[in-house]
Amino acid sequence: MASVTYRNVYKRYGDVTVVKDLNMEVADKEFVVFVGPSGCGKSTNLRMLAGLEEISEGEILIGDRVVNDVPPKDRDIAMVFQSYALYPHMSVYDNMAFGLKLRKTPKAEIDQRVKEAAEILGLAHLLDRKPKALSGGQRQRVAVGRAIVREPAVFLMDEPLSNLDAKLRVSARAEISKLHKRLGTTFIYVTHDQVEAMTMGDRIAVLHDGILQQMDSPRTLYNEPDNVFVAGFIGSPSMNFFNATLVGEEGKLIVDTGDFRVEVPEERKQVYGDYVGKEVVFGIRPEHVHAPEFSPPSIIGAPMQATIEVIELLGHELHLYLSSGKNNFVGTVDTRFLVDVGNKVDLVMDMKNMHLFDKNTELAIR
Repeated sequence: MASVTYRNVYKRYGDVTVVKDLNMEVADKEFVVFVGPSGCGKSTNLRMLAGLEEISEGEILIGDRVVNDVPPKDRDIAMVFQSYALYPHMSVYDNMAFGLKLRKTPKAEIDQRVKEAAEILGLAHLLDRKPKALSGGQRQRVAVGRAIVREPAVFLMDEPLSNLDAKLRVSARAEISKLHKRLGTTFIYVTHDQVEAMTMGDRIAVLHDGILQQMDSPRTLYNEPDNVFVAGFIGSPSMNFFNATLVGEEGKLIVDTGDFRVEVPEERKQVYGDYVGKEVVFGIRPEHVHAPEFSPPSIIGAPMQATIEVIELLGHELHLYLSSGKNNFVGTVDTRFLVDVGNKVDLVMDMKNMHLFDKNTELAIR
C-alpha cells in the first residue's frame, strides 16, 4: 500500500500546457476522485502517474519513491481503462490471469488469486466464458478483476463506468466503493460525472483548465466551495448564479440583482460587510428555492417572484425552470406545489444557505 504525491507537476504539449503546477497528496488507502469537464487534465494526471505520459516538470512519488523515470511495469500500479480492453479470444479466467503469467507468477498462485478475485466480484460462475458472452457490467468487473489479481499498491481507474447504462452505473459504483473498503488499497478514480465523484470519493479533486481548483471531502465541496467554478460544477442541478450588488439599507444588507432583492441573514452581515456597494455574484442551490407553503419552518427565507418557463417532474420532486427579468434559474420544489408553465409564482430563497463570490476573482467571500 502507498501514498501518492504530485509536486509542482506540469504537462506540456508544445506551447500548450494541459497540467499547471499540480500539488496534491493522496493518503495511503484513500479513495480520491479526479473530476472535471473534458479537457481539464484529469486523465493526463492519471496517465503521468501510471507512466504512460512523461512529466514535463515536477515530481510524482508513490510512497517515498520518485517515479518520474521508473518504467510503468515497475511502479506497482494497476489501471482500469474506459474501454475494458479485454482479449476477445481469451476466457474470463485467462484475461484475469494474463498479467500474472507475463510476470512468471507460479501457476498455483495465479489460480488462487484469480479465483479469489472472481469470488469477490461475483464472476466465479463466468470464468470459462469469452468476453462476447458477457454483459457490459460483467466485462467491467473482469477488467477490475484483472487489476485486483496484481495486488498493486495503487489502483487507477479512468472512467471505468462510462460505457454502462444509468441503472448499471449506480450498482457498479457501489460495488467499487465496497471493493475499496474490502481491499484497503489506495484508489485514484477519474470521472467527469460529479454524482460518481460525490458518492464514491473520500476526497474529490476538482480540476479546470489543468488547474486544481479545490480538493476536499464531498460534503465540504458541496457546502463550502472555494470559487464559482466548483460551486457550479458540484451539485445537480447546478447552483444558480446572479450578478448582483450588495446594498446597505436601514441596518440591513440586501442582495440586489436588479430584478429581485433578497435580505442577507443577520449572522452573515459581518462576513460580507467589506463588500457593501460592490458588485458580487450571488449563488443559491435549487433545493434552497422553496414554494412558501411547503418550505421548512426553520428557514430564514427571502421572498421573491418568478415566472415558470419549464416544469420537470422527477417523481419525488419538481424542477422548475424560472425567470425573473433577465435572470434565469432553477428551483427544486415539493411535488404538491401545483403549478403550470407560464404561472407567476411566489418563492422563498433560504438565505442561510446563500453564497457570495467576488465578482472579479470569482473566489468565495467568507
